[in-house]
Formats: sequence, C-alpha cells, structure tokens
Amino acid sequence: MTQQEALKQEILAKTKEYYELVHKPIQNKEFVAGKSRVNYAGRVFDEKEMMNLVDSSLDFWLTYGEYSKTFEKKLAEFLGVRWTFLVNSGSSANLLAFYALTSPLLGERQVKRGDEVITVAAGFPTTVAPVVQYGAVPVFVDMELTYFNIDVTQLEKALSSKTKAVMIAHTLGNPFNLRAVKEFCDKNNLWLIEDNCDALGSTYEGRATGTWGDIGTSSFYPPHHMTMGEGGATYTDNPLLKKIMLSMRDWGRDCWCESGIDNTCGCRFSQSFGTLPKGYDHKYVYSHFGFNLKVSDMQAAVGVAQLEKFPAFVEKRKENYKKLYDGLKDVEELILVETQPKGDASWFGFMMTLKGGLKFTRNELVEHLENANIQTRNLFAGNMLRHPMFDSMVEGVDYRIAGYLPNTDKIMNDSFWVGLYPGMGDEPIRYMIDTIKHYIADKR
Repeated sequence: MTQQEALKQEILAKTKEYYELVHKPIQNKEFVAGKSRVNYAGRVFDEKEMMNLVDSSLDFWLTYGEYSKTFEKKLAEFLGVRWTFLVNSGSSANLLAFYALTSPLLGERQVKRGDEVITVAAGFPTTVAPVVQYGAVPVFVDMELTYFNIDVTQLEKALSSKTKAVMIAHTLGNPFNLRAVKEFCDKNNLWLIEDNCDALGSTYEGRATGTWGDIGTSSFYPPHHMTMGEGGATYTDNPLLKKIMLSMRDWGRDCWCESGIDNTCGCRFSQSFGTLPKGYDHKYVYSHFGFNLKVSDMQAAVGVAQLEKFPAFVEKRKENYKKLYDGLKDVEELILVETQPKGDASWFGFMMTLKGGLKFTRNELVEHLENANIQTRNLFAGNMLRHPMFDSMVEGVDYRIAGYLPNTDKIMNDSFWVGLYPGMGDEPIRYMIDTIKHYIADKR
C-alpha cells in the first residue's frame, strides 16, 4: 500500500469514527412525545455516505465523474430502464424532460410554442413551470378524491388538436392510473412524462413508476425517498430522447464525449455541421439550446451509498403508511388516501382530507398539530392557478382548464399530510395518531 493509499484509509476510518461520535447519536435519539419534533421527512444515512463523500472530495474531480457513472448505472438497473441521467435537482429533471420534447430532432412530434400539455393544478409548480417557461400551454384537469391523482375520466375533455403531451406526477408516491393514461397517450400519439419525484420505488402492475412513459424524473432533495443533498435524474428507454437529453443537459453540445475525454467518435475534426467550416471541432458543435444541469461527483457519491439502502427505505415507508392508515381509518371525519388499484406505493407522505360540515377547519387542525411538534404539509401548491404566478396569465391564451376543478379546490382547502419517512419509528407514529384522534374527538 502506498503512502497516499494508507493516508486515505486513515482519513476514511476517522470519518467513520466522526459519524459514530456526532451523527449516530442524533439519529438514534430517544423520542419524547410532545417534546421531540416529528418531522415530515429527514435524511437517513450512516458512515457509508460520509465515507463516500470524503473519498470523492479527496480525488477532487468535483464535477460529473466515476461516482456519477456508477449511480446512473445502478439506478437504471433498479428501475429496469436503459438510460438514466443525473442532474442537479428534481426541478432540473422536469426541465430537461420537457425541453427534450421541444427538440427539432423529433420532427412532427416536436412540442412547439402554443402546443398544449395536459397536467394537473394540485401539485408542485416545477411539474408545470417548464411548459409555461417554454411558451407551451398547460391544460389543467381535475383530481379525484380517493387516490388523490388525476381524474382520468376528464382526459378526453382536455384533448385538442394542439395537444402534444401529458406531464403529471404520482401524488405522494401513489401511482396514478397508468394504464388509462398510457392508453390515452398511445391512442392520441402523445408524449408522457412521469414526474416520479415523490414516487421512486413505487410500481404499477409490477412495473416501476417513471418507466411507463417516455421519460421519468426523480428528485434527491433531502426530504425525498433518498438523498444526495441536491440532485435529480431523468430516465428513458428511447434512444433519440437519450441523445437529446444528453445534449441538452450538457450545454446543448452535439458531442457525446465524457468530461475530460476527447474524440470518442474518432472524427472530431472531419465532419460537417450546419454552415460551420468543414472539420470544425466537434467538441464545440451545438445541436440544441441547452443548459448545464450536471451534478457534482460528491453528490453522486452520497447517492451511491443511499441507493444500496433504498429497498429497505421503500419497505419502511410502506410499513409506516399501513400503521397510520390502520390507526386513523375509523375516524369518520377524515378521508384517507387509498392505494391506487394495481399500484404498490412507495409513500412519500400520508394524505388526509377533512369531510364537509365539521366544527373545525384544516388550518385549525394543522395548527394544533404544529403546536404539538408534529410537522405538517399541504399538498404543495394546492391549486397553483390561484397563486400570484398566474396573476399575469390569461385563461384561454396562456393556459386552459378542462371543465372545472372542484376537487383541486377541495384539496387546497381541506387536505394536508404528515410524514412516514424511514427514520420514523413506532413512537412518533403512535403520537401522531393519538394527537389527531384526540383533537377531532374533542371537536365533535
């Protein structure tokens, strides 16, 4: 063993020692009902993530590198897809996924400005933001209140001669009706982007969510199913979309050489492109107006360790969902989220909606929970059409609504969710159940 190898092993051993001393006690801290904070999400990690992170930093490559390639390969294997691409966030994953559909390489199927994309308003804004930013027209469809996903009976109503794509998320890990949506897209020759940021590990009819459509997206922000701090991914089985996403992620370049490598194609100085002089350096030929959305290798190093734990994370989320559901299913004032038929959800959170005619509001209940040290969340934007970002947008021009959105407004007014992440044990789950039940019983 060389001196530098020995020194690296010593540093990694000290990193493990530091984890045991500093972070492990925090993660294993005893829960005290009413005093300990019940967070809706949190990082679950051990010394392996920290050792990978330090190992990567010692190499000081920093940008996309060996850990990134390893993560992409392992995530593709987990999902059962041909290609995955790491990016710097889930929002960037949605940006890249949608903008890939705007490539001229897609011919008649290219999404152009003014074309329409079917989506929902009850969700996270960055599912819709790329559509608006590009100049396409989002068409909003209402939700249903059993599985809290898109109401597939409204899809035909949303369809027009301008429709080119459907882009929707699996709500809090619960798969939407993929069979119905996929058949609708296939029948009408539409692209399907699955925002899988809250559903990594979920399946529908035994197949991973995010892999039914043309492109799937994931987020690795700390509250999500696994983390690398910031980070995200897109994935596809389509060779042309793979080529487009690789180009757009990496500045829009035509070259596919990895960072630090030249002349993979063997004809770097002998090709012709556009009106450039023949033999112009292929490394600096651009076929798209792209971005730089790459992740750092240090982030990917954390992700590699997280991915090893991921199957256990999924199972723990399912167990915690069942405990919350069983504990609250007899509370007649609540509508609890049900698992989508043919779906197996890797739950991101536990959704509840208040029935009508109660003596208390959603806000009063969640304020009580927050005061009891239980963190709560609304279903993100609720109805994003009611947010200030839509004030300058004109219905019928900048966006359309297919019919009405009463269930979306119901979610905005009466729904909330609590956490069930893998670091949550039985005690905080029981505390949440008891706190909710006692509050509602007192209000009857």
